[in-house]
Amino acid sequence: MSTDCETGAHCSSCPSAGTCSAAQQTLLREANEFSKIKHVIAVMSGKGGVGKSSVSALLASHLQKAGYQVGLLDADITGPSIPRMFGITEKLRTNVAGMLPSESAQGVKVMSINLLLPNEDDPVLWRGPVIGGVIEQFWTDVIWGELDYLVVDLPPGTGDAPLTVMQSLPLKGLIVVTSPQELAVMVVRKAIKMAEMMNQPILGVFENMAYLECPHCEEPVYLFGQGKAQAMAAEYNLPFLGSLPIDPALAELCDQGRVEEYESELFAQAAKQIAAQLD
Repeated sequence: MSTDCETGAHCSSCPSAGTCSAAQQTLLREANEFSKIKHVIAVMSGKGGVGKSSVSALLASHLQKAGYQVGLLDADITGPSIPRMFGITEKLRTNVAGMLPSESAQGVKVMSINLLLPNEDDPVLWRGPVIGGVIEQFWTDVIWGELDYLVVDLPPGTGDAPLTVMQSLPLKGLIVVTSPQELAVMVVRKAIKMAEMMNQPILGVFENMAYLECPHCEEPVYLFGQGKAQAMAAEYNLPFLGSLPIDPALAELCDQGRVEEYESELFAQAAKQIAAQLD
């Protein structure tokens, strides 16, 4: 970081432009004046298909069950799935002050691009800058009200959308999700290094789809081999939040829009562990 950062000068010529803490401070956007949010947490992974959205939904749900007021911002603009998981079908409502998030059956406030589309399977054909602008609007123009936690479900990769969230929203930390394969862990390391470059703390690591419980003997079956996530978390000195099984019951509840009915002791404990780091 250049010494000029102390004065805020010459950011454009600095080799750390856009990634240092001083630059992030200048890019932070103010929330809607009717939003009072204590903690913003983003769920990310460099790899697609590892279950970030299901982890985001379960984390939001279990924080709500723990007595907190929770919102869920679906920042996966081109691949939104959060409304379907929560069974939300109503379209966006607005008033003179801004956009109003929908509410799940248990009271989680949800905002997603799918609430604006005529049909949930309509594609969003936008380039990166437009996607970044919409994510910012979900922060500045949505009336979230009073929340203890806003969980942000990020798309895969280390591109425009994650960069927008890390620079524009006052994050308190990130949750990293991986699956057991060495290939997935390799890509997830990129997300961890991005967080380090952006000076964003990581609150913990989940390993998703770690095993399948045999329906006959209840022994774990490691379909993708023994996971590498716990060793990776230890390598980076990060909290390991647990290994999640492949559970057909969860898949069925997500398909039916009833993800909040899924009970997980692991997620209940993880929610407490995350809250303890922030409260």
